[in-house]
Amino acid sequence: MNKKILIVDDEDGIRYSLRGILEDDGFEVSEAESGEKALSHLGEERPDLVFLDIWLPGMDGLEVLDRIKKEWDWLPVVMISGHGNIETAVSAIKKGAFDFIEKPLSLEKVVITAEKAVEFSRLQSENKALRTRIANEQPAKLTGKSDSIDSMREVIGQVAPTDAWVLITGENGTGKEIVARSIHSLSQRSDKPLVAVNCAAIPEELIESELFGHEKGAFTGAEKAQEGKFELADNGTLFLDEIGDMSLKTQAKILRILQEQRFERVGGRKTINVDVRVIAATNKDLFQEIKNGNFREDLYYRLKVFPLEVPPLRERSEDVPQLIAEFITRLNRQHGFKPLTFTDPALKVLTHYSWPGNVRELKNFVERMLIMFGGKEVGPEKLPPEIANGPRIERPETDHGQALSLPEGEVDFKKARADFEAQFLEAKLREYKGNVSKLAEAVGLERSSLYRKLKAYEIQVD
Repeated sequence: MNKKILIVDDEDGIRYSLRGILEDDGFEVSEAESGEKALSHLGEERPDLVFLDIWLPGMDGLEVLDRIKKEWDWLPVVMISGHGNIETAVSAIKKGAFDFIEKPLSLEKVVITAEKAVEFSRLQSENKALRTRIANEQPAKLTGKSDSIDSMREVIGQVAPTDAWVLITGENGTGKEIVARSIHSLSQRSDKPLVAVNCAAIPEELIESELFGHEKGAFTGAEKAQEGKFELADNGTLFLDEIGDMSLKTQAKILRILQEQRFERVGGRKTINVDVRVIAATNKDLFQEIKNGNFREDLYYRLKVFPLEVPPLRERSEDVPQLIAEFITRLNRQHGFKPLTFTDPALKVLTHYSWPGNVRELKNFVERMLIMFGGKEVGPEKLPPEIANGPRIERPETDHGQALSLPEGEVDFKKARADFEAQFLEAKLREYKGNVSKLAEAVGLERSSLYRKLKAYEIQVD
């Protein structure tokens, strides 16, 4: 990518000389002969550096510098003047100028100063992206040893190094954002920002500005230009959470941008090109939303390059003890709680609870217990009534209470479990006379998950 410089000087000869010097050194140069035109230019295009003459007709250089630092504080500005003195130089530096050079210009100093200033601009940009990343960072770690989590780790390991877009589905609280962060952390873009957007939390009238940015004066309250999430995620990953809650109007604009990877800011005319990997997530059945007229079919298939479903906690209940231990460690580190332990009977209750709020509910429960019983041991009697007496995970039995048959000979655990699950579902399907909806409700599975299991085990449904 070319390094861009804006030269602001009212003397044609100075602009011509500087352009020649800088272009020979590989810079891309734009010009403005006044402060007003310079600010107009900056409203449409962002250079990496500005060379700014102090003595300009109309708005002088120091006034232009004030405006630049107010609206684009990260942009380095090198002041130039043929009437320089110590006081002027000190004033310019105090106002935020990167450097000050006098006319006649030394060709060597101009190039060296430009290189240093552009490098400073790059570091500023990377620092900003790093701060954004740290502010949004969560441990990109899938906790658990269940088959479903092992399978998910394997799938993530396959898709992460590619640039394929991923559509993550699953109930609220299952950890879809953790999956997205895991994919990003294992990708070739891991040193670039992961920018997360909760599409359900942004008002409809602001979502375009949030995603695409806006120019100064684009709407009431837009006092300065602002980059959008797509720009901030350039060369990195954009995580669109709760994509199913986006309006049809915004979906149409998102689709165009996803296809072309270019857009204009709200109120702007300049086309901005980006290179963004998109990971989307939703707790909705998008296929059903398409039938209901709430989601665009073309956007659905654009996002669904690689679908990935996160299982609810009730389908991997064996992970509950490990998740509890993980949350205790993390919350103790963050808040300084006293250690907490659960007795085996208490852990048995927690493992059999269905956790309708999934992993998020479990985390909130652990934090509540740490506040109430930090430094103590928690038995079943201390568990909240809504959990101690709450919905349980139904354990497998046959329709006649008989033991399920076990595979003969040597067999690994995964195969034994699969055989067990297939026999259980087949028996229960007979019990409910082929009614998949009732079976799904009885065993605590989503219909879509149950259908996949029945198909995988080649169980026929009338």
